[in-house]
Amino acid sequence: MSDNKQFIRGTMILTASIFLSKILGLIYVFPFKAIVGLDGLALYQYGYTPYTILLSISTLGIPLAVSKFVSKYNALGDYRTGQRLFKSGIIVMSISGFFAFIILFLLAEPIARQVIDPNALQGNTIEDAIFTIRMVSVALVIVPAMSLIRGYFQGYQSMGPTAVSQVIEQLIRIMFILLLTYLIIEVWGGELGTAVGFATFGAFIGALGGLVVLLVYFAKRKNHIQEQVETSTIDHQIPLTKMYKELVSYAVPIAFVGIATPLFQMVDLMSFNKAMLHIGYTQLESDMYFGAFAQAAHKLILIPVAVATALSLTILPAVTQAFVNNEYDKLQRQITQTYQIILFISIPAALGLVLLADSAYAALFGVGDMEIGAPILRYYAPVAILFSLFAVTASLLQGINRQKYVIIALLSGLTFKALFNYQFVVWFEAFGAIIATGIGYSIAVALNIWAIGKYANYDYRFLLKRILLISIFATIMGIIVVLIRNGITYFLPLQSSVNAFIIVIVSVVGGLGVYFYIGLRSGLAGQILGHRFNFLAKKKKREQAGTS
Repeated sequence: MSDNKQFIRGTMILTASIFLSKILGLIYVFPFKAIVGLDGLALYQYGYTPYTILLSISTLGIPLAVSKFVSKYNALGDYRTGQRLFKSGIIVMSISGFFAFIILFLLAEPIARQVIDPNALQGNTIEDAIFTIRMVSVALVIVPAMSLIRGYFQGYQSMGPTAVSQVIEQLIRIMFILLLTYLIIEVWGGELGTAVGFATFGAFIGALGGLVVLLVYFAKRKNHIQEQVETSTIDHQIPLTKMYKELVSYAVPIAFVGIATPLFQMVDLMSFNKAMLHIGYTQLESDMYFGAFAQAAHKLILIPVAVATALSLTILPAVTQAFVNNEYDKLQRQITQTYQIILFISIPAALGLVLLADSAYAALFGVGDMEIGAPILRYYAPVAILFSLFAVTASLLQGINRQKYVIIALLSGLTFKALFNYQFVVWFEAFGAIIATGIGYSIAVALNIWAIGKYANYDYRFLLKRILLISIFATIMGIIVVLIRNGITYFLPLQSSVNAFIIVIVSVVGGLGVYFYIGLRSGLAGQILGHRFNFLAKKKKREQAGTS
């Protein structure tokens, strides 16, 4: 197999594993919520949000940057430089991970006291939050070093170890979470705080499983890697300080894009409950609204975001190539195609979630707290479009080497969120946090879009016409969805998860059927998705031949 074919195959495997891991990370929340409830989801998020922030800080995007660094010097025939970086990087990541663990462990009580009302008679307690944060903090000891090993393998164009370890890590984590929480609550009659604390400890157990997989791969390939190092004809002998300076230049923009959502969630973590308590909600009520917002609804809207970004980001290497080679017309086409894919999928998906919020929430999380979760989902669904656009525009800016604007955009949106989140929650209750997130992301996306227009000389006029056409098709789809939903609800009242599931499935199938039928008949689907799905491209060509 040629190097190019091997790289393409490896990239496809890695993309599939990342997508599978994300989908597993979304799906497990449904049974998890059935066990621990919305207040349990909130408690889980109280621990996981600061963990994600500390993990991002401790790694700083370096594992992915190591992949780029090792690949660069391996291509030059210098395998020693990559190995030196790997050996020192393992030490650096282990140390940074250990310090991150200590910091989060010590910050557990201050964070908990910021989030939880000490005088609350119901809901999560400060002790529960401290326990949860400290249990998840243990994972920081090994995850950064494990991530570096993945980056090293990827630098050798070997995607299999990363792909397999990611899926195994996620599977072990999910099985541990669901099994332990069920046993603690349903079998042993334990406390919710204990169950959720052990659920977050699943991050450490899953990471151990992923690390074992990587070490097995490394043991098998160690001799081959060492042979390449020993036969290396070039050694740049780069000082470690210079090596890490180059590494950080790759890593910081990557880290900022990855940390965007956790930073917004951290603002919510530190201000949501305080604002809700200030306007008269109890700790338990605030916990439930936070769980519905930050976990249940958030996970649901990430499903279309994951699909849309996975399809659109595959074009980005072509964007970079066109930019580097100064192929202006090709660059315009590729940017247009990237935008079109994300909007063609995310606009109808968001509209569908708005229209089917009651049914979707009831089908996946039960009808018990639908009056809390469904309105949150309905308001939050449109923000999925902004999540998708930020991820794609940030990647486009990296593709044209304008990473600093991603950082500026993110900090601008985050500043708005931090300044106004508390007041928005006071004004609009739980929906205020969604509005603040939506405006914050709108600011970030607007700045990214401006930067792409300026530095890629991109003309948005054609894209605006496409957005209008997609919106018209989505509106027609929405009308069909409403008619189907109302018709089924007349015979199957929304009183059980089974009824809700039937309503969702039939409405989604009907709505998507109409949307894609219109898209196919108009030729829009073939123009946008033809490069991804051959049958659409062939249909488009047949229609063009028929009209000629």
